[in-house]
Amino acid sequence: MKTSIVMPIFNEEKTIADVLNNLLKLKKDDWEILVIDDGSTDRTFDILNSFSGIRVIKHPKNRGYGAALKSGIEAASYDYVLMIDADGTYPVEEIPLLMKYAEDADMVVGARTGEDVNIPWLRRPAKAILNSLANYLSETKIPDLNSGFRIFKKEIISKFFHILPNGFSFTTTITLTLLVNNYNVIYVPVNYHKRKGKSKFHPIKDTMNFFLLIIRTIMYFNPLKIFLPLSGLLFFIGIGILFYSHFIMGRIMDVTTVLCIVSAIQIAVIGLLADLIDKRLQR
Repeated sequence: MKTSIVMPIFNEEKTIADVLNNLLKLKKDDWEILVIDDGSTDRTFDILNSFSGIRVIKHPKNRGYGAALKSGIEAASYDYVLMIDADGTYPVEEIPLLMKYAEDADMVVGARTGEDVNIPWLRRPAKAILNSLANYLSETKIPDLNSGFRIFKKEIISKFFHILPNGFSFTTTITLTLLVNNYNVIYVPVNYHKRKGKSKFHPIKDTMNFFLLIIRTIMYFNPLKIFLPLSGLLFFIGIGILFYSHFIMGRIMDVTTVLCIVSAIQIAVIGLLADLIDKRLQR
């Protein structure tokens, strides 16, 4: 299968040589390896230049994980694009397995659910909460929301470039976008090795960005999934206040009740209008 392997990289001088050596040992004649150096300030770029058999794209300054991936996808020569991180955490030897499944799917994700998974404990609670939210909003069981190891059709991903962010949330957006648009996404369990060096992931900042991104992506494609539950919650709060104030307090809190119910109706109407606009734009 003709495949472009795209690897974004930023300051990974400790791992990049080993990852590239493993890739080159596995490389087939119909593969190309594109490495996007996203403004590294260590020895990464010098190490990349010591390798043959790869294409290197250099960003003058750091633009973000997603921006590096976009550059690689745009420069890819082949119809299938496989992305993998440069920190040595993903099993290079499983690339042929993902390619095998790609023949029958629009995207294949190397889900970090194998026998040997080394996700830091501090990330797991936030990851579980974000996955639960994404599962509910997308109405799909997602084994791994933001794996950086996946293969997809370039043509499909290019359609959504305008909504794909430049940061770490690139992978989350791809996953949700394809799922809510009914593309065929397959998950393949893989191991996840302990990384060398310092992670660029910021637990609080990036977790909040992921949370907002999930909401925004679902709002973009299925606004009723957000607006109707919020409307229903406000409506039942209003009814609850009505009964509580009447039967327990002996007087009706009419202003609070009316405010909650009217707000619920307004949110429901806004959601319906957003859904109509979304459906019209999809024609």
